[in-house]
Amino acid sequence: MDNVNGLERITVVEPAYDRRHEDPDKNYGIHGCNLRFVLKGPDGAVQFLVFTGWHLRSVDGSTWQARDMEPMAADLGYHSYMPTYHDQQNMGPCEYLNGEPCYYDGSSLNAEPVFERMLTGGSDAVWKDLEEYYQQVFGDKDE
Repeated sequence: MDNVNGLERITVVEPAYDRRHEDPDKNYGIHGCNLRFVLKGPDGAVQFLVFTGWHLRSVDGSTWQARDMEPMAADLGYHSYMPTYHDQQNMGPCEYLNGEPCYYDGSSLNAEPVFERMLTGGSDAVWKDLEEYYQQVFGDKDE
């Protein structure tokens, strides 16, 4: 975690899982490793999420290359202490809002341009985009 311009930078690599089960009530499927960038400030947090496509060997039992799928932009979104639009639903306690209730919204389509800039500019480009997005979502309400 870094703190830049009063905003906390959090990078998380979330593990892949294989939670398949014969009992449908216990079958949670499979998912690859995620890469999550979170920029947290006093008004909330914004995030950029990449689905890496990297799965566990147990998914198909084959070699790494066969399990290696194309990464994709999954989400550009925000975690807010307050609703940002009419009838926005509270998502419950949020780890990025210190356990406080969270009003979340995000878009995979809006994540695409950030993903493209990440490919050419690395994490510096992601943090720059997240700082701009934070200002869009939580900037001065009097403007």
